[in-house]
Amino acid sequence: MECPKAEEMESQNQQLPKGTSLLRTCFNGLNALSGVGILSIPYALSQGGWLTLIVFLLVAILCWYTGLLLRRCMDAHPLIKSYPDIGELAFGYKGRALVSIFMYLELYLVAVEFLILEGDNLDKLFPNMGFKIGSLKIGGRQGFVLLTALIILPITWLKSLGVLAYVSAGGVLASVILPCCVLWVGAVDGVGFHERGLLLNWGGMPTAISLITFCYCGHAVFPTLCNSMKDRSQFPKVLLICFVTSTINYGSMAVLGYLMYGDHLNSQVTLNLPLRKLGTKIAICTTLINPLTKYALIITPIASAIEDKPTFRNSRSLSILIRSVIVVSTVIVALTVPFFGYVMAFIGAFLSVTVSLLLPCLCYLGIYKAAHGFGLELMIIVGILAFGSIVGVVGTYTSLKQIVNHL
Repeated sequence: MECPKAEEMESQNQQLPKGTSLLRTCFNGLNALSGVGILSIPYALSQGGWLTLIVFLLVAILCWYTGLLLRRCMDAHPLIKSYPDIGELAFGYKGRALVSIFMYLELYLVAVEFLILEGDNLDKLFPNMGFKIGSLKIGGRQGFVLLTALIILPITWLKSLGVLAYVSAGGVLASVILPCCVLWVGAVDGVGFHERGLLLNWGGMPTAISLITFCYCGHAVFPTLCNSMKDRSQFPKVLLICFVTSTINYGSMAVLGYLMYGDHLNSQVTLNLPLRKLGTKIAICTTLINPLTKYALIITPIASAIEDKPTFRNSRSLSILIRSVIVVSTVIVALTVPFFGYVMAFIGAFLSVTVSLLLPCLCYLGIYKAAHGFGLELMIIVGILAFGSIVGVVGTYTSLKQIVNHL
């Protein structure tokens, strides 16, 4: 077994924030899990039918379990501080490179999704808001993406997860308010809950599972959150609280949205809501808060990986420049590929499945291969690998085909 170099790990350890309490870590964890996926979970249910709820619970349990596997991998060596460190301990430098590529690409595209979400919902709330700069015409959605980036930019300069926990608290509150607003629109504003929907739709199941997996794509942040805690032994409790709370929230939103709009659901449920109702406006405003509170947390591991290089270490100005460049690049991608649902399905199938299901199992087997013989745990892990591989291949093909067709 090849261990990371102590000097490199020690220097990284000095850069990571320390001392986050259990409550603050729960806020950060909930903020990472209860993300923009809550808007598309009703659409996922409409794609696969009511029986998709069984798959939804299964994915939640599997992702919780693989989160525990990551925690156990961190216990294998005292200098492990991040997800790439786990990959290096399991498979050497090739393992670190593989984990880094998938993890950072997933986080990056999730940040892109936040900007697409902001542009779509602000354009619905304030239609026909395009403007011109000289001879350049900028549409309303594109303009709102740019405006969102400007608002988010100063928040990304914060490096302490303890400070970001206060921002995360706002994101968690927004994720709780949103299903309440949708319930209000259905019960009070006259939409009702009359749609029966389908029991099962095999054709839409790959997209449904991909979107569900996206909802639980917090694994890339978990090692960073665990390492930031005052008492790392409490992290399993954090995982349980976060997964149970998020699953209740996601499940409620999925059932409400499907009962309200059935097979007519858009990729974001807020785009279905009647515009002139107060509940709709509150729901959209709440939706807009989510990316503002989550974006900085999501890109922190990417920025930290760059800032830990000797060239950039301990330079506040370079740190601000690095984080600003990341924001600008996500804006460019969001303006180029503005397909929220299809991009989310691709992230879920190709990246979230890999980062949240496959890599935790492979790393765990690589680190503890000498200590575990054939038994129930190994059977469970092999089952997760088989399930994840099938979902990843089929879902990735389906989502890429949809993106290409719409481009």
